[in-house]
Amino acid sequence: METKRWQLLISGRVQGVYYRASTEQKASSLGLTGFARNLPDGRVEIIAEGPEDRLDQLKTWCTEGPPDARVDAVDISPEPPTGEFSGFSVR
Repeated sequence: METKRWQLLISGRVQGVYYRASTEQKASSLGLTGFARNLPDGRVEIIAEGPEDRLDQLKTWCTEGPPDARVDAVDISPEPPTGEFSGFSVR
């Protein structure tokens, strides 16, 4: 399968609610690589690489997030895959 890379920017109440840790668990279970990190403006940035169908599953999960999160928007930007990641991590 062809590897794709997406940048996902998650807006809403997504910091301080275990969003990054939950994303790491979900992405790892899907076999995706990349990272999740908090941004200074209150959003969470996710860089994920893997097959498009699994990226779609992650996107669907991101619209809900963990129980205490409130997701207002998920913005996706495709990027060229780099293959630089060996797993999925929280930064």
